[in-house]
Amino acid sequence: MVVLAASIVGKSGKVLVSRQFVDMSRIRIEGLLAAFPKLVGTGKQHTYIETENVRYVYQPIEALYLLLVTNKQSNILEDLETLRMLSKLVPEYSYSLDEEGICKTAFELIFAFDEVISLGHKENVTVAQVKQYCEMESHEEKLHKLVLQSKINETKDVMKRKANEIDKSKIEKGRGDKGGFMSLQSMGSGRIENNFSDMSISGGGGGGFGSGSGFGLSTDIESFSTKSKGRPPSSATAPPKGLGMQLGKSQKTNQFLESLKAEGEVILEDVQLKASQSRSAAPPLTDPITLTVEEKLNVTLKRDGGVSNFDVQGTLGLQILNQEDGHIQVQIETGGNPGILFKTHPNMNKELFSNENILGLKDPNRPFPTGQSGDAGGVGLLKWRMQTTDESIVPLTINCWPSVSGNETYVSIEYEASSVFDLRNVVISVPLPALREAPNVRQVDGEWRYDSRNSILEWSVLLIDDSNRSGSMEFVVPPADSSVFFPISVQFSATNTFSDLKVLNVIPIKGGAPPKFAQRTQLITDNYQVV
Repeated sequence: MVVLAASIVGKSGKVLVSRQFVDMSRIRIEGLLAAFPKLVGTGKQHTYIETENVRYVYQPIEALYLLLVTNKQSNILEDLETLRMLSKLVPEYSYSLDEEGICKTAFELIFAFDEVISLGHKENVTVAQVKQYCEMESHEEKLHKLVLQSKINETKDVMKRKANEIDKSKIEKGRGDKGGFMSLQSMGSGRIENNFSDMSISGGGGGGFGSGSGFGLSTDIESFSTKSKGRPPSSATAPPKGLGMQLGKSQKTNQFLESLKAEGEVILEDVQLKASQSRSAAPPLTDPITLTVEEKLNVTLKRDGGVSNFDVQGTLGLQILNQEDGHIQVQIETGGNPGILFKTHPNMNKELFSNENILGLKDPNRPFPTGQSGDAGGVGLLKWRMQTTDESIVPLTINCWPSVSGNETYVSIEYEASSVFDLRNVVISVPLPALREAPNVRQVDGEWRYDSRNSILEWSVLLIDDSNRSGSMEFVVPPADSSVFFPISVQFSATNTFSDLKVLNVIPIKGGAPPKFAQRTQLITDNYQVV
């Protein structure tokens, strides 16, 4: 009772798109589709045709046919429902229902067909869900691009500062070789009362005297302006009376750095240190085989209670260090959660997984890829998804109670954690109105930090276990509307998952002792908010 193939063909019999959901040869599917136009009659009320082996269920779409090829034991009512769903999807991806439009969007249509039909059976999905699944927006990719662009900008800043430093040292050296003589007119046309320091060090790119950090004189430049503007003297000292200007002496490096610090500039060494600290490498793999179970949470909770969206997406990844360990099969055990739908990689043996919970390649002579790939999770073997509106399985709920009293707003926030998960590195970010100073935190279970740049109060709890399944925080801010404190964002991780997937054994196909393997399991938040 399965759908063998979903296809779009022309009235003349030309095949534009065809997706097979069972193993069949190309010659067989081409023969079935080539025979279809000859079987279609005119003036018939029904839209299905039965032959000795298969049944054609079709629907005309302008000058094309949307066609399902099924076996004769398939439920025709379910097939008609599948056909109606596909007929709604085709106009969503192909704006012109002709041969050219279908061919341009062939791959998008195939991906959409895969979301509707799995292993020949219809999935319980809507058109909106299929479009959402096919978009596949990656939060990790966006974050990686932002981090990469930040590093590029940081490197450009370091290059500019280094170039300015080299230019300044060349000018200083050239003037020192010439004796350092320069008339007062060339230094500023006699207007000594001007603030020379504002023109020199922080300017960096100006011309003439203003572009140098020093010009062969040990005289305190800023001391001239203090006589007329009353500014405090700088750290450099003026020459004693009677000596006049000392020629041919350049400022020392530490004096130049001190003057940069006085002007509020960031020193180059500090930038290099920060750049080196920002580079964090993933821990290297030590076991010959590593299997990574990862689940990502996309949750939207309502501020008044209830679940607006709860979506769990999980993956099982495989990383193999040595090529001789590539010929293996992986035996797993799932927690038996009926709400979770598993899907194997197209190269996996689906029957072997369905019958024995063993993940192996269709071609047993083909090894798994080896070596540490760029993806931290390795080669994807299995993925799963769970969606629900049951609030009882939410790992962490947040309640926020703002109340205005006089000229102050009292905000009480509490969390309640499920006993199923021990949560680590919990950070609850509460947006605040624009403040001149940090909020008055009167009570907190854990630690708090105020991000003045983004006006966010971060409440962090290192570990939530049986000793602290609930906690609260109270703080006071100036009068504000209650909607200002939403949406509240939450981040955490856990070492157990909703699927409770475990790797039981790694089976070598070519015999021998089972290789050593390690399993890494984590549950992380992708987008967890209270709105």
